[in-house]
Amino acid sequence: MDTKQEPLGSGFGFETSAEEIVAGLDLRGKVIVVSGGHSGIGLETTRVLSNAGASVIVGSRDPQKAKEVLSDMRNVVGLQLDLADPRSIDRFSEDFLSSNDSLNVLINNAGVMATPLTRDSRGYEMQFATNHLGHFQLTSRLWKALKNAQGSRVVTLSSAGHRFAGVDLDDPNFTARPYDKWVAYGQSKSANSLFAVELDQRGKEHGIRAFAVHPGRILATNLSRHITDEDLKVAGIRKENGVVTSPVGIKTIEQGAATTVWCALSPQLNDKGGVYCANCDVSEIIPDESQLDAGVRQWAIDKPTAGALWELSEQLTNREWAS
Repeated sequence: MDTKQEPLGSGFGFETSAEEIVAGLDLRGKVIVVSGGHSGIGLETTRVLSNAGASVIVGSRDPQKAKEVLSDMRNVVGLQLDLADPRSIDRFSEDFLSSNDSLNVLINNAGVMATPLTRDSRGYEMQFATNHLGHFQLTSRLWKALKNAQGSRVVTLSSAGHRFAGVDLDDPNFTARPYDKWVAYGQSKSANSLFAVELDQRGKEHGIRAFAVHPGRILATNLSRHITDEDLKVAGIRKENGVVTSPVGIKTIEQGAATTVWCALSPQLNDKGGVYCANCDVSEIIPDESQLDAGVRQWAIDKPTAGALWELSEQLTNREWAS
């Protein structure tokens, strides 16, 4: 039975921290991969999971930087991972599989936002290539280990930014239409959500459930490094005398990691999947024309679109998904 895209009444909320989610949990023996788990909410996710006893493998474009940040954490290993480079993804996966037969949780956390027009070596637009295609390939390569866990989860970070655009299946790489960094970001975040929808359909018979996560509006991360003051003004965010004001509540990093950890671990989601979540609960569907951060637009959870995106992603990555 499909999981309804409607709140569960989890008892958690906007101010819940990742620490609160893991309180009382013993994760010893669990193996978890976190892409980008060395900075921002990814680092908080790694910290909380490792403190609860999990073995965490962190994928990072800069292994030396990750080593410095992660050196004091127990049961944490950093491996090189560039999601815009298919060869790097393959090497990371091979390194992981050489030491691990199973994977309990894959957290597709890394990403870029609102970058100037950049293309990878294949000519693919960088936000779509990194945020979606890179994680698509990574999940494919780790599929066997996820199946071997006999009950695993894949959590992919989307964003309320999915409201900026759906996925243009005819021109995902902006070869025929003008490039807009926010449309490109929105497309990649809609793709992240659609990926969770189709992945859950394909994975649940193997005990693999998938979720998309909006972590909340968080300013203190590297994700916002390309954001200008003008971009902030457009979003309604103001900085005056060091004080940030916003029409939408701003979360701390500790709060921003909470929904990821909830989707990865909560027993409230047993036998559920294929849904978009925020504030440690399943989100409601809201009208496509809404500009609110809250909720999920229908285009980001549409099953036919999710299936079509899956087929396109297989073509673009030249990788047919293993059964």
